[in-house]
Amino acid sequence: MTTFVTTITAMYTLQQPDPNYVVNALWEVTGVDDTYTATLQGSTTFNSADQVGAFIPYDQLTEAIVIGWIPADDITNAQAVVQGQIDAYITPPVSPAAQPLPWV
Repeated sequence: MTTFVTTITAMYTLQQPDPNYVVNALWEVTGVDDTYTATLQGSTTFNSADQVGAFIPYDQLTEAIVIGWIPADDITNAQAVVQGQIDAYITPPVSPAAQPLPWV
């Protein structure tokens, strides 16, 4: 069974509409299944027009808060891609082999 972890790797801010307003977060989803590990990176852009709730000052943000801003579908899709990478490690896909031409 694969265990997934989502982490924030970087954040970008503007000084409007509030000081250090986060406008972009870079993140990654890592999956670990025994000896196999795979990671996928993502980026989410935030718009002040879409802000829900009160502004949280930058120095009061936690990783969990910022991860909560990432659309759940984005994380679920990233987990599916990571699982596909791990599955390919466990059972590598069959690749066709080139054969000599029969008329040569």
